[in-house]
Amino acid sequence: MTNVDVYDVCNDLDFSKDIINFAHLSPTDVIFGPNCVRIIGEKAKDFNATKALIVTDSGILIAGHLDVVLESMRLANIECVVYSEVTENPTSSDVNDCAIFAKSNSVDLILGLGGGSSLDTAKGANFIITNGGEMKDYRGIDKASNDMLPFFAVPTTAGTGSECQSFAIISDNHTHEKMACGDKRAAAKIAFLDPLLTTTQPLKITAQTGIDAISHSIESLVTKTKTDVSEQYSRLAFKLINRSFENVIKDPENINARSDMLLGAAYAGTAIECSMLGAAHAAANPLTAKFSIPHGVAVGLMLPHVIKYNSLDNEVARVYGSLIDQCLSERVLELLNIAKIKVSLREYGISDNDLSGLSDAAATQWTGNFNPRSVIADDFLALYKSAL
Repeated sequence: MTNVDVYDVCNDLDFSKDIINFAHLSPTDVIFGPNCVRIIGEKAKDFNATKALIVTDSGILIAGHLDVVLESMRLANIECVVYSEVTENPTSSDVNDCAIFAKSNSVDLILGLGGGSSLDTAKGANFIITNGGEMKDYRGIDKASNDMLPFFAVPTTAGTGSECQSFAIISDNHTHEKMACGDKRAAAKIAFLDPLLTTTQPLKITAQTGIDAISHSIESLVTKTKTDVSEQYSRLAFKLINRSFENVIKDPENINARSDMLLGAAYAGTAIECSMLGAAHAAANPLTAKFSIPHGVAVGLMLPHVIKYNSLDNEVARVYGSLIDQCLSERVLELLNIAKIKVSLREYGISDNDLSGLSDAAATQWTGNFNPRSVIADDFLALYKSAL
């Protein structure tokens, strides 16, 4: 493992060592550095693992990242079975299929390898394996009654920050509504942040997940439930992602930029764990469910409009203004342009006739409850109209 740590990445930023070192993230330990995945087997032995389930997708198999993990496990004499059927925006049915596979193989450790969908599928399956029932039974917080299997998170994208969250985000099979299922026991025991794993993703995915990550930093900064600690993580995440977003698009092999993006996403995920999200995510979810707009695209194109809406609150406007020395909504638009993301809903086939249904769906989203300004269906309608 290359001798690089989080302080090397963040040493020029004005944050405490506790914040930089994820000291407030419980119960997850974070291991960062190029090639850190090579010690996964060693760490799995600390949990007395004998047979691990690796949850991933076909793209990760092609990229070769699975081979590195399997070799580390082999050297530790830990047997592995691989579930590689993960799909984007996993549903309760997807999670159930993964859980059935895991139960049939009697695993004693779960490892999620991939983007947020792989990590959420792994976390969701852990609920079902150890507590039974269906994912809808765990919607909300602390609905599980039994301990869960040890879970390792190995993100290959810098986006969701799921590796630092105790929530699994799973879509309902029938309604397509995203269910947030949270329990501290579902959180990763260890998150392995290896920036080398992020260099193989397509540039479009780098851009979209990066927009998702920066939206997490901005939304978690101003929620009704934010804390002094979550604010520090939000600010650190924003600084890292904002300074390296353009660099990683121009030079995808730049490991310094990749490190900024991966750590930024993880810090933003930690901020969410301590805070929550807001109206941009509430507005984005129906766009994904009804029009198949990728999540990072959907939340990104709605974010400037939500920033303007929230800025009508003077305190929120002050906080936004302290984040960067320019108009925050304009900076987000700049990043969307760098990411080559279209910012008009009409360009995704959405018309005025669709907005009422979208607004009603957005008003039911859980994250909207945490937005600093109250948002009801009429407010979402105005936001969607502004994004047309």
